[in-house]
Amino acid sequence: MNSLNSIILEGNIVQEPVLRETAKGTSVCTFSIMCTRTYKQDEGYEKEISFFNIDAWGKLAELTVKNGTKGRGVRVVGRLKQSRWVDSEEKNRSKISIVAEHIEFKPVFKNAQTKGAVKIAEAVEDTSVQEEAVQTEEYDEVPVF
Repeated sequence: MNSLNSIILEGNIVQEPVLRETAKGTSVCTFSIMCTRTYKQDEGYEKEISFFNIDAWGKLAELTVKNGTKGRGVRVVGRLKQSRWVDSEEKNRSKISIVAEHIEFKPVFKNAQTKGAVKIAEAVEDTSVQEEAVQTEEYDEVPVF
């Protein structure tokens, strides 16, 4: 019996996705997303910010590079993967990343200078900025994969 290994994340892309190919010619796209969580503590609210590394493979990798831009909102459905290796100092190392199986892109607003879109871009660069909702309903058609 296989164990359950599934994760769903929503956040914003923090850097432009990078596409590369394996030795066998398979496309791999790597990018990171920032997820925020707000919770109540005492009399105020606290913000918790987390960054996650995502790997997309094959056709999904190519579509991610085409549609994913810094600051754009995404929903990633995938699985956790732990990579293990021994470094040059003979120490055991490990890294956990997310292998994407499905990616949805949030709408791109026609007016990129909309206050909310600017705030999201700033939040990616400066995590202390509070994100604001975009107040317009105009958006381009968005592919969902």
